[in-house]
Amino acid sequence: MFQKILIANRGEIACRIIRTARRMGVRTVAVYSDADARALHVEMADEAIRIGPAPAAESYLDADRIIAAAKITGAEAIHPGYGFLSENPDFVDRVVAAELTFIGPSAASIRAMGLKDAAKRLMEGAGVPVVPGYHGEAQEIVVLASKAREIGYPVLIKARAGGGGKGMRRVDDPDDFAEALSGARREAKAAFGDDRVLVEKYVEKPRHIEVQVFGDDFGNAVHLYERDCSAQRRHQKVIEEAPAPGMTEEMRTAMTEAAVTAAKAIAYSGAGTIEFIVDASEGLRPDRFWFMEMNTRLQVEHPVTEMVTGIDLVEWQLRVAAGERLPLTQDEIGLHGHAFEARLYAEDAARGFLPATGTLHHLRFPAASGAGTVLRVETGVREGDAISPFYDPMIAKLVVHGPDRPATLAALGTALDGTEVAGSTVNTAFLAALARDPSFAAGDVDTGLIGRRQEALTAVPPPSEGLLAAAALAASGLDALPASDDPWAALAGYAHFHAVPQRTVLIFAEHEITARIDPADRQKQVRFETATGLSRPVKAPAARLALWPGHVTVFDGAASYNFAVPDPLQSANEAGAGADSLRAPMPGLVKVVRAAKGNQVAKGQPLLILEAMKMEHTIIAPHDGVIADIAAEGSQVTDGAVLVRFVEEDKG
Repeated sequence: MFQKILIANRGEIACRIIRTARRMGVRTVAVYSDADARALHVEMADEAIRIGPAPAAESYLDADRIIAAAKITGAEAIHPGYGFLSENPDFVDRVVAAELTFIGPSAASIRAMGLKDAAKRLMEGAGVPVVPGYHGEAQEIVVLASKAREIGYPVLIKARAGGGGKGMRRVDDPDDFAEALSGARREAKAAFGDDRVLVEKYVEKPRHIEVQVFGDDFGNAVHLYERDCSAQRRHQKVIEEAPAPGMTEEMRTAMTEAAVTAAKAIAYSGAGTIEFIVDASEGLRPDRFWFMEMNTRLQVEHPVTEMVTGIDLVEWQLRVAAGERLPLTQDEIGLHGHAFEARLYAEDAARGFLPATGTLHHLRFPAASGAGTVLRVETGVREGDAISPFYDPMIAKLVVHGPDRPATLAALGTALDGTEVAGSTVNTAFLAALARDPSFAAGDVDTGLIGRRQEALTAVPPPSEGLLAAAALAASGLDALPASDDPWAALAGYAHFHAVPQRTVLIFAEHEITARIDPADRQKQVRFETATGLSRPVKAPAARLALWPGHVTVFDGAASYNFAVPDPLQSANEAGAGADSLRAPMPGLVKVVRAAKGNQVAKGQPLLILEAMKMEHTIIAPHDGVIADIAAEGSQVTDGAVLVRFVEEDKG
């Protein structure tokens, strides 16, 4: 076994690898960029070494710096985690050339499966079913459009390199093909450095079911059953589970045998995942699944497989990379209970899942999820850490294991209800709504479920009068304990003859809320200012809440309500810009500009494309108008920066 390994990654996966390595007595080296100098994975590792500035291209994607770090620290092997360089065969070659061990498959295996078109041709030859489509070399638009017509709409344009939903577009109408192709190519080029695509038939009620496989250097290969990853938004997974709901033994046998066949076809060694697209229009049938791609690395959702099999996949990775045989045979691998994983992101679900940034001023996870179930929290952040615009905005993965699907799903909802995050917008309420959606609860899920139910799943009711009162009371400070034993310290709002009602102002969803609280009122009832006077007294209920600079957050189940508390010493108003403007919803790169100064534009017209958090976001005109100024193509903008200014209307 290795004495010391370097982890060429960051965040929760780096922390996850460190925990297993420590249990096995293997020392770890963390690498970090300037943005991660104080990160949790840096603190947890036995050693840490800086590899460059914050941008990933200058740090976590810099193969030279990572290999040099391994050499300097005396590491014998490099674990890539997932993302970054984990599926880069050239990096594997360089690791091996440096006389280090790559903890993962060979470069040849990665190359065989790295390009979706070539992988599908390989799988066809091995007898693994593949989805109908065009996987050829020709990339001219006339060829691709012609093939799309032959396949039949709707079709799916997919980047042939990479994954994660990047470079992927669904096309329902031939007239939209050229625009979709252009967007897919641009996104694929930015994400993977390869703008080539393939075109496939779009399955109308698709389920995404994948099989965890494992191989060693002695020709052995096994499966560790399946995971269902059909709950997706924008082709990215949201909640994963194992085993797949509705799975029959006949279907499982067919899929797992196909997966092992695929692994053996490329002499695969290490952890890998064979991803299948399944037509669930008539239930799960052995003749209705097709190979999509292979991920030649550990998956984000690997904990659900660990929970139902009792196997530590990272330990297996280390053992196989160190030259050992697979620890168990196929007959020795069991399947026990059910597991779910929910991905907690800093993102605004109500605004199309826009990635968010911010400091995690308050971060709490429940200790348990309910009787008979086990909760596992995978995270790479702590309270006080910042969500950086440079990397994926994942905060944590909540993983729950229980005896069966209903009990485990209920436990997931309980865990989400008990999760508290303040300082950044998060998707906790959306995850809880999905976990309780009737279709999802019944196991009737496909990759389009979230899209069809998005409005309902992302809708958060306005805060109740009681929650408003709780926020106002917390912001006023009247419910806080006195700082000393001095009885005068408890007399907030004290004045001669009578106590002065305290006025507290909150801002919620751009609306100002003014509350008045009488310090002499032992029940601390709150009255709100209205157009006709003061409201009736409202008793503030006991509530979970967090106070952080300039804000108070109140938690209600999985929902959270953020109230800004204006500084009364600050000016209430700022000088206006004078002209209407569009501001950046997040930090990013202005990738494409589709309008110019002086252009007359119509409401809904695309004006520019902002690239942020590895995704493209189209910025559209909010109304008809004339452009006075627009951001330059290629410019980097901060959150809230003005992207477009419109000519101010003549009020005369």
